[in-house]
Amino acid sequence: MTPELFIAKRIRFGKGEDGHRTIPPSVRIAMTGIALGLAVMILSVAIFTGFKKEVRNKVIGFGSHIQITNFDSNSSYESVPIAVSAALLDSLRTFPGICRAETFATKLGILKTDTDFQGILLKGVDTDYDWTFFRNNLKEGTLPALDSGKTSTDVLLSKHLSDLLDLHTDDTFLAYFIQDDIRARRFRITGIYETGFPDYDKLFVPADIRQVRRLNGWDEDQVSGIELTVDNYDTLDQTAENLYFEMAEKHDRSGNAFYTRSVKELNPAVFGWLDILDINVVVILLLMTAVSGFAMISGLLILILERTNMIGILKALGQNNTSLRKVFLYIAFFLIGKGMFWGNIIGITLCLLQSRLHVIPLDPAVYYLDAVPIDLTFPALILLNIGTLTASMLMLLVPSCLITRIDPAKAIRFE
Repeated sequence: MTPELFIAKRIRFGKGEDGHRTIPPSVRIAMTGIALGLAVMILSVAIFTGFKKEVRNKVIGFGSHIQITNFDSNSSYESVPIAVSAALLDSLRTFPGICRAETFATKLGILKTDTDFQGILLKGVDTDYDWTFFRNNLKEGTLPALDSGKTSTDVLLSKHLSDLLDLHTDDTFLAYFIQDDIRARRFRITGIYETGFPDYDKLFVPADIRQVRRLNGWDEDQVSGIELTVDNYDTLDQTAENLYFEMAEKHDRSGNAFYTRSVKELNPAVFGWLDILDINVVVILLLMTAVSGFAMISGLLILILERTNMIGILKALGQNNTSLRKVFLYIAFFLIGKGMFWGNIIGITLCLLQSRLHVIPLDPAVYYLDAVPIDLTFPALILLNIGTLTASMLMLLVPSCLITRIDPAKAIRFE
């Protein structure tokens, strides 16, 4: 053990004349500031990360990570079909970074009841469709049974539409679609879903893709597009770029070119808004780091002033300024460590409470979520602690220079 560390431990962990450790109120305030600052940083990162993840997953759930459509299709839901062969789907499923490939078809229509009507988007999916997203958000009933042998009339309806039109599970309704003429189809509601994403809930009605093909007058191999799922979201941009150039050289049997876009390109407003949230996180982290650092600076200055007499004696005995600075930086390290310990306890506890009990609710119409989301990962927690400790210690280097200005002769007489 170095002399500096020994002295620091004696000062920090030693007992006063009454047999108890005495910590100045200013130092306690500094430790409290560090604890609260770290707790706020943990909560901020967990909430913002959780919010971005939940909103992103909902947008992806209604579509996919990457979408391939007809190059001539515009941004509306009335799409120009592409012919998709089994060989093309197989090649996409084995493309680097892709784990799923599914076809879909869409058709705009009007859902009508005896008393009201509402515009809908009938999204046809195939028998191999991954229903995980809708299964996790299913409130009533069951998922549609898409039998490969016959065309199904089963659909899912959002709670928004079911409440608006007073429809329930096992009810049937008529939907009208305009092609060359007006076509009517009767559907049966097997389940009610609610994602808390009203912009999509009020529109999407998942159904059998064969129904949509018939309504559009398409062949069996024609679809609106292909939805692709990547195995790692972090590589989405690179995978989408690689796939774009790969598909740009291909055409379907009718000579139609393929257009590849990622979910970020399909929903620029949503993902642009989510990117702006990163700035908010950075601002909060900087503010909390500054508050914690300045609180600790004041605490260190108080410690130095209270130990001025001791500093003078140690200097008279031959201890240099660098060694004395190390002593007080060690003390600061111990105090910061204790503050960070309690900050972690407070932050993690609050995160667990919110994650399990949903203590703080949200309005889904405004925030797309019914409760404050939490997503705290171990790497993020470690980085926060390392960053807080490093920033606090660096901020203490300058005030510790006060020791070099203390005159031993005056300090020994200092009371």
